[in-house]
Amino acid sequence: MSENAKTFLRQYMEDESGISAVEYGLLAAGIAVGLWAFMGDIGDSLGTIFSNIEADLSEAAGT
Repeated sequence: MSENAKTFLRQYMEDESGISAVEYGLLAAGIAVGLWAFMGDIGDSLGTIFSNIEADLSEAAGT
């Protein structure tokens, strides 16, 4: 392996500038998964609430 290739590989392995981008990506993915799980639970709860309201209104209207 030539000396230029060794120097390039050494500099490449010591370069940490891309690490913060990976960390931000992992953070964004974690937030997205948390929101997805939270919003899924809210959606199910809202569906149940609106179904109950619909049933109560139908009963009150006598239909």
